[in-house]
Amino acid sequence: MTVVTRTAPSPTGFLHLGHAYSALFAFEAARAAGGRFLLRIEDIDAARCRPEFEQAIAEDLAWLGLAWETPVRRQSEHLAEYAAAVERLRGLGLVYPCFCTRAEIAQATSAPHGPDGPVYPGTCRALDDAERQRRLESGAAYALRLDMAAARARRGALEWRDRAHGIVTATPEVFGDVVIARKDTPTSYHLSVTLDDALQGVTLVTRGLDLFASTHVHRLLQALLGLATPDYHHHPLVLGPDGKRLAKRANAPTLQSLREAGHSPAEVRQMALDALGP
Repeated sequence: MTVVTRTAPSPTGFLHLGHAYSALFAFEAARAAGGRFLLRIEDIDAARCRPEFEQAIAEDLAWLGLAWETPVRRQSEHLAEYAAAVERLRGLGLVYPCFCTRAEIAQATSAPHGPDGPVYPGTCRALDDAERQRRLESGAAYALRLDMAAARARRGALEWRDRAHGIVTATPEVFGDVVIARKDTPTSYHLSVTLDDALQGVTLVTRGLDLFASTHVHRLLQALLGLATPDYHHHPLVLGPDGKRLAKRANAPTLQSLREAGHSPAEVRQMALDALGP
């Protein structure tokens, strides 16, 4: 089997050392196995994604010495594929519209805490068909949620193989009824990344430990949609001098700024390794 790896940044800012480490690991894994390395642009967030960030991503990765296959897959060009996957789940009776706001969910006393924050208490799952239709026809905003209990009832025990953590039993129910699409966006991160990896034939997904919990949901979606399950490698996070993980929103030093400061690709590679957390 040909090893296929990928890096999949979102063009919502400039890359930092954390992105560099993950991309370099995936690239080297593919090269060592004589496999393929892909670049995917996850640009479904139209409000935050910008062309200049996508151009900078390509420049930074090429500067580090990475090369990838073309054409590059951009999620914004495949919305119909995600919508079709949502319809498949709807056809299985596993999707329902939710009209609750984030504030309402956060304030719900019945909402337990999960990996992504407050778990949706299932308020709109109990709406009757007439009320749902009335709200849809009114033009109300909504999210499409996966009925987790029904999905779990359809699929039995699920596992995946993580090269850093061994065989992992999937427990997606801790997320509750996750959002898989919205009224104005026919997909979510969970759905799009799962479908993309399958359609691109990715055999090894490399990403940080901050996304380990999400893989529980992705494994369930793979089972529901009949998709192949890749191996995973969830690596420790790259940390800043303060011991906190690097993040765009926290203004982590960018690869562009390091390059402009005169650092070489080899030095930046070593920086990423040195900053790797436990």
